[in-house]
Amino acid sequence: MGVGDSLEAAFTLVGPIPAGTWHLVADGVSLAPADLSFDVLWRHGGVDTELVEFAHHFVPLSGASQFDASPFEADGAGVAAPAARGDQLVLRIRADGDADAGASTVYLPNGDGDKAHGRLPSITLPR
Repeated sequence: MGVGDSLEAAFTLVGPIPAGTWHLVADGVSLAPADLSFDVLWRHGGVDTELVEFAHHFVPLSGASQFDASPFEADGAGVAAPAARGDQLVLRIRADGDADAGASTVYLPNGDGDKAHGRLPSITLPR
């Protein structure tokens, strides 16, 4: 994933989500310094509405652990999504601008869990 690229994971909703505190776990492998945004969106009728946003600066690990996941976990206050059955909840991960425009910014969400000494990405919705 490079600057300007994004990754998305979508989940089909069965009903509304209240406003409140969202919890994000987004451990990942960074091969170059990267500023990332994690947007939680409500996708309905072809429209994306941002519910909550998280941001983090990842720095590559060094030495033998360079392919281990760097931890990132955060809470954020989000708005309600009066979603209907069939709408989607989307996690969009995007790399923000890089000071060195020629650098390749790389981030991989941790899909290996504890094998990469990290956690699988997850979102805990408000109750």
